[in-house]
Amino acid sequence: MTTLTNLTQERRLVTAIPGPKSTEALKRRTEATSGGLGMAIPVVIERASDAILLDIDGNQIIDLGSGIGVTGVGNSAQRVVDRVIEQVQAFTHTCFTVAPYMNYIEVCEKLNAMTPGAHKKKSLLVNSGAEAVENAVKIARHFTKRPAIVVFEHSYHGRTNLTMALTAKNMPYKEGFGPFAPEVYRVPMPYSFHWVGDQATITEDAIEMVTHKIDKEIGAHNVAAILIEPIQGEGGFIVPPKGFLPALAKYSKDNGIIFIADEVQTGFARTGHMFAVEEEGVVPDMVVTAKGIAGGLPLAAVTGRADVMDSVHASGLGGTYGGNPIACAAALGAIETMEEENLVARAQHIGEILGSSLRALAKKYPVIGEVRGRGAMQAIELVEPRTKNPNTAAMNAVVKYCQSQGVLVLTAGTYSNVVRFLPPLVITDELLKDALSVLDDAFASL
Repeated sequence: MTTLTNLTQERRLVTAIPGPKSTEALKRRTEATSGGLGMAIPVVIERASDAILLDIDGNQIIDLGSGIGVTGVGNSAQRVVDRVIEQVQAFTHTCFTVAPYMNYIEVCEKLNAMTPGAHKKKSLLVNSGAEAVENAVKIARHFTKRPAIVVFEHSYHGRTNLTMALTAKNMPYKEGFGPFAPEVYRVPMPYSFHWVGDQATITEDAIEMVTHKIDKEIGAHNVAAILIEPIQGEGGFIVPPKGFLPALAKYSKDNGIIFIADEVQTGFARTGHMFAVEEEGVVPDMVVTAKGIAGGLPLAAVTGRADVMDSVHASGLGGTYGGNPIACAAALGAIETMEEENLVARAQHIGEILGSSLRALAKKYPVIGEVRGRGAMQAIELVEPRTKNPNTAAMNAVVKYCQSQGVLVLTAGTYSNVVRFLPPLVITDELLKDALSVLDDAFASL
């Protein structure tokens, strides 16, 4: 078996971005694939390792997106690769609900132990974050015998019909795809940059608004679940003010509502905790995970209180590919990497470098309205200088400049004015600092 040598962890440009080979390949992409598919950077990737993407023209690009938070353990992480090869050689599929296998069980055991809370937990494995969210909603409704689901402004929970209803932003996620599933209710999200008051005041005001709307407009006794991202992803890395999540969890418990933490983007060491809710000691009834769980293979999970997870009748949950053995093998390799390389601590270290650098840029460039996030999940919101008006043009210019210099960054935000950073947790300090120097140049070029 041929083993590919890992790529050097350095940025290197040998052509313009995109190069001639990528340009030709992207013409084929246009001819062959749906026009509804977006594209963050106009290159075609040949190989990747850790935090470097190699395109077909030979350019080495620094990856500050991790495939939208997926390859936290690094691209083609060795433990993931080894376990996947071993599993492919053993068998590729049986369907767990037809003929079960050990690594599905082992992943669930890991999740039950890793997720917050000392209570008895059980897990379900599926293919994607959206599918996991849908199953969490199904289970919560079945357990509580209630219909209503409460979600938040600026939220993102997926692209299926139900999860589009749960998602806040219309364009591009919902435009023209309705009608959507009923019994979904949206409540205010404390977005501190655009709210008035200090953190304590914002928390108090937000909880009063949320609970008032639930009590008076929905009826708490009708609510099956409150679903929230501990740090909102596509909405722009909006961090709830301190105290908001604990108060929400308490309100849920007091009213028999299932509190669901959507940790699809925040989970698996990304924020400097294994799960973001740990920052304030919140213990959800259910945790939804995906993205970083399996080092790049499609896998997602719902982990929750055993009594809740067991409330569904036999065969009420499942799916042909859910918890595929190859994806489960990858997850065991990814979790092993997180634990043995202490990627929680590594994310905290990355957060110190990233946060201090971004705050320094904010002092230099008034177009940066706010720096926010935790650990290796941080963002900058771009505004018209000395206002809070969104500056989409500046965001686009910064992203385009970074791409031209071999640095991949992602965008986000309800107002399409946020640049977000999700580097692999194994990125070297030198590579991260090189990328941040390019970002500095990007702002200087505006």
